[in-house]
Amino acid sequence: MSESSKENTKWMMRAISLASLGKGKTSPNPMVGAVILDKNKNLIAEGFHHKAGAPHAEAMAFNNLKKDAKGGSMFVNLEPCCHQGKTPPCVDKIITSGIKKIYISIEDPDKRVSGKGIKLLKAAGIQVDLGLCKKESLELNKAFIYKNITNKAFGVLKWAMSIDGRIGLKNGNSKWITNEDSRSLVHSSRAEFDAIIIGGNTLRKDNPLLTTRGLKTPEPLRVVFTKTLDLPIKSNLWDCNEAKTLVIYDSSTANESFLSLIPKCVEVEKVCSDNPELISKLLAKRGCNKVLWECGPRLATAAIKSNCIQEIITFIAPKILGGENSMNPFGDFEFREMHEIIKLSNSHVSLISNDICVKSSLKN
Repeated sequence: MSESSKENTKWMMRAISLASLGKGKTSPNPMVGAVILDKNKNLIAEGFHHKAGAPHAEAMAFNNLKKDAKGGSMFVNLEPCCHQGKTPPCVDKIITSGIKKIYISIEDPDKRVSGKGIKLLKAAGIQVDLGLCKKESLELNKAFIYKNITNKAFGVLKWAMSIDGRIGLKNGNSKWITNEDSRSLVHSSRAEFDAIIIGGNTLRKDNPLLTTRGLKTPEPLRVVFTKTLDLPIKSNLWDCNEAKTLVIYDSSTANESFLSLIPKCVEVEKVCSDNPELISKLLAKRGCNKVLWECGPRLATAAIKSNCIQEIITFIAPKILGGENSMNPFGDFEFREMHEIIKLSNSHVSLISNDICVKSSLKN
């Protein structure tokens, strides 16, 4: 790699690093960082998209300019927008700034942009270099990209189990399988998500909080999917001062007379069946890029079958629960041959005190 290529890679990785500072805060927008160099290749400004509704990364960088950008260059990990949203088009500002060359890592999958921004920049005489650090940029915004391509939220399934693959005793008791450090990590990792999904059974059995314990403001949306609407009168999730709660119910099976028992602060949406894909699409439409499924075996199995899960996080504790009737993470996938089984990839293993955490990708 030439010295100039190394230098360009350094600045693009700087833009990607800046973009990651917006993790968990930018939905429905992507995470974007921008770096501006003067004509002598000295850093004169940088910025990143802090949160949805705030100025975009390019605008933040221009606001932070230390000197004139004319004749200089910009590094940005995603194609600049060219449409009027809550903020003005970034392409217009770049064109009028006098910047001579722009390095863009990947195109924006949003159909309102998707190559149009690049065409406008080229038409204005600006040199465009596309594809620098593409792999890193795709990884950073994989949830945003997935949502724009599929119209579904990027799903991550999380569960905790004993070393013999049990998530609870046959009487339903499961507190606590993992250690305190693992549980603390779960609370903090929730801050990366826009919503957390459970089923009605999990609500009835565990009465969870489903929050980051104050690590994110606002907290992720708490979502309960129910086929019956027969939910507890009292629940931690009914306290909407803690975080917002959304109940989604299957209108084909639910007893809608129970709707009157749900607190007024809780939002309610209905879907026409128990297909988890409807939940994923509904949340994507509400602006959720990335959602965490913390549900029980039946909903977890259905979510995988309907291609709603793209990644899996498993916490494994060095404990044995035993028992043929103890709770398993999944229901029956009805596999008959080994070639039918679900294979995971890109696994990353880490130790959390004496627990094991395995993060893997699931190919749909």
